[in-house]
Amino acid sequence: MYFIGGAFFMTYGYIRVSTDKQTVENQRFEILQYCQNNKIHIDSWIEETITGTMDPQKRRLGKLLKTVKKDDLIICSELSRLGRSLFMIMSVLNYLMEKEVRIWTIKDNYKLGDDIQSKVLAFAFGLSAEIERNLISQRTKEALARKKAEGVILGRPAGKAKRVKLTGRESQIQELLKQKIPKTKIAKKLKVSTATLYSFLHQMGY
Repeated sequence: MYFIGGAFFMTYGYIRVSTDKQTVENQRFEILQYCQNNKIHIDSWIEETITGTMDPQKRRLGKLLKTVKKDDLIICSELSRLGRSLFMIMSVLNYLMEKEVRIWTIKDNYKLGDDIQSKVLAFAFGLSAEIERNLISQRTKEALARKKAEGVILGRPAGKAKRVKLTGRESQIQELLKQKIPKTKIAKKLKVSTATLYSFLHQMGY
């Protein structure tokens, strides 16, 4: 815990491994050594052994994202620990930048915080995530068009349409997007996770 501008803020060490063969101790050692060299104290550790392809909201990382506040610091060994795809990593970084949370990585030597360089990177992260979403949407549409052309019957069987939390709120979501409100704030306003919103936007063709 450290003191800035009359308030206390937390420092978190984040560790993730993909298989049981890997050990959290390697990442823990890297982070502890880095903190010792830079006189930083870890207030809380977040450890998980899980595949990086899982939605961050369903992992312990998701709980951490909801917990952190402005000026908190997250330290991890490298950016790849945050996810297994560009889209996932960029989404997490963009979310943290919007919350003004600092994130430092040891191997990549990134120090993202409240400075011009970080704001430029945040813009790049957001743009990269948007491009990745558009590419995924485009590939999905092309695949569906191909299947339709091949005579494949698409969609759920009659009478089994799935209703989600945001069903019926399409107009409201479109209006919020037109106002250029960040998707993280839209999700909060609609009382759903960011992942749920992105999934619904994908269904809407965004």
